Amino acid sequence: MKLWAQIKEDFRVVLEKDPAIASKLELLFNYPGLWAIFWHRIAHRLFLSNFRVLARVMMGLSQIFTNIDIHPAARIGRRVFIDHGIGIVIGETAVVGDDVTIYQGVTLGGVNLAKGKRHPTIEHGVVIGSGAKILGNITIGANSKIGANSVVIKNVPADSTAVGIPARVIKKGPDKSPYSHDKLPNIDTEMFIYLLKRLEVLENAFTTGDKDIITKDKDLSHIYEDFIKSLEK
Repeated sequence: MKLWAQIKEDFRVVLEKDPAIASKLELLFNYPGLWAIFWHRIAHRLFLSNFRVLARVMMGLSQIFTNIDIHPAARIGRRVFIDHGIGIVIGETAVVGDDVTIYQGVTLGGVNLAKGKRHPTIEHGVVIGSGAKILGNITIGANSKIGANSVVIKNVPADSTAVGIPARVIKKGPDKSPYSHDKLPNIDTEMFIYLLKRLEVLENAFTTGDKDIITKDKDLSHIYEDFIKSLEK
């Protein structure tokens, strides 16, 4: 696809995906993610043509104005939508597929200093929630969803939802509402609540001599087992 046709498509996708935009004039002043991609399109072609210093300088200036750090060697597909965008980092060997949505604070980073592929591959149609960190040479399968503030260090299958630190796959299968991050469970909080309740049962048994501790402990165990099963669906 020719450069300017791709850039026009980038501008059009913002109009299609962001319900907050009221005027095309806003594209000039309120969408740093769009401008980061705009400059990356040009810098990436310069980088591939061995004008690497110029490409790096261009993306350095882009970073100053947009607060988004994208290496010019990173491969970014068509119709990628960076919403808000502040604080996003996309590393040198990262690959981002078509129709991907990335929210603010996301990092597509590496975990070692070795040469070669060391950043993630994000396949088509993925939605990455704000603050998520996807680290290493791993693959996020097509049409998957990464919950906000999750830390992903392992592959995520296609059509899955992953949340938590480290991220766990809690749902497999197509999602009809990929932007509903408010409906994702907080598995770390759920686990913490379970542990607090279990500790309360034990403390109560020691201080009051409650002989019903076994029954209460079994009830808590059932709650825990049901929770684990829900993550595996």
